[in-house]
Amino acid sequence: MSTAIYRKMQERLDSYAVGFPATESGVELEILKKLFSEDEAGLFLALSPTLEKPEDVAARLDRPVEELAEKLEDMASRGLLFRLNKNGEKKYGATAFIHGIFEFQLERIDQELAKLVNRYLDEGLDQSMIGVKGTFLRTIPIAQSIPAEYHVASFDDAAEILRGAGKIVVANCICRKSKALVNNSCGAPLEVCFLFGSMGQFYLDNRMGREVSVDEAIKIVAKAQSAGLVTQPATSANPSGMCNCCGDCCGVLASVKRAENPGDLVYSNNFAQVDVIECVECGECVSACHMAAIELTDEGPAVILKHRCIGCGVCIPRCPSEAISLQLKPEAKRCVLPQNSFEQMMKMMEIRSR
Repeated sequence: MSTAIYRKMQERLDSYAVGFPATESGVELEILKKLFSEDEAGLFLALSPTLEKPEDVAARLDRPVEELAEKLEDMASRGLLFRLNKNGEKKYGATAFIHGIFEFQLERIDQELAKLVNRYLDEGLDQSMIGVKGTFLRTIPIAQSIPAEYHVASFDDAAEILRGAGKIVVANCICRKSKALVNNSCGAPLEVCFLFGSMGQFYLDNRMGREVSVDEAIKIVAKAQSAGLVTQPATSANPSGMCNCCGDCCGVLASVKRAENPGDLVYSNNFAQVDVIECVECGECVSACHMAAIELTDEGPAVILKHRCIGCGVCIPRCPSEAISLQLKPEAKRCVLPQNSFEQMMKMMEIRSR
């Protein structure tokens, strides 16, 4: 099996989204060889994220339309390409590794792939995700953490995001499923990842999720937040999806957690603050925090390490004395979100090219 075409594919994937960097061990090539045949790798390289009809691709590549259409559909059904199915017309395009090819293996992932991806996270992919400086996912405050007088913008409110999403599809968490395959899952709820619009339709078409109502989706978010998960929509004002993650299983949060300054690497408009008078020094907030952003000291109450706090509010419901609250960051430090996924991807590419 030739390595050259997979190296070209790695380089192409590295130009998309959070990237797909080369490593010393070449584990990234092992992943590609497991998923793609050489012919499929060549076809992937012949495409771009711009969606095309099979007949247009066939004309460009001088290949029989019927044969190529069957090949494109087979690859899309296995999560190796993205497919837009609108009004009975199908279009296909290349997609990133994350979010994309990896997540699309939800119903196909096995222990071998799970081990390879976990290795890759440790050997290079984690640094690539940190490198986009929070433009991939953002945290929004959980409902229980918001005081009555605190006005939250609609794009920082999970329920409002769901109400404005149109089609809502819920799927299992690929990160948690991957960790379970290597006996390292945290055991949190699994069916907690939402996809909207055309991405939601792709998950339905590939039988990776189920469509739910707004009311059911809000209940799923509430259950996830009660389990201590961090709600993370995509980093745009009109996100294509929303996850509920933990610092143990989620590749993005786990990578950010290993950094010195998670607070600077995540899009968030909030930070936690402790009322030193009300704090009873029980340590519940310390165990709840996914970023190791809270410490108990010999001198007294809990201390928030602002450079590590990502403003998710998970610590607040765990505090028995209601001593923790969320505060808005100064206006100059609040996030200005891209309007849509395309603008988000362009921002990520800009940051990675610096």
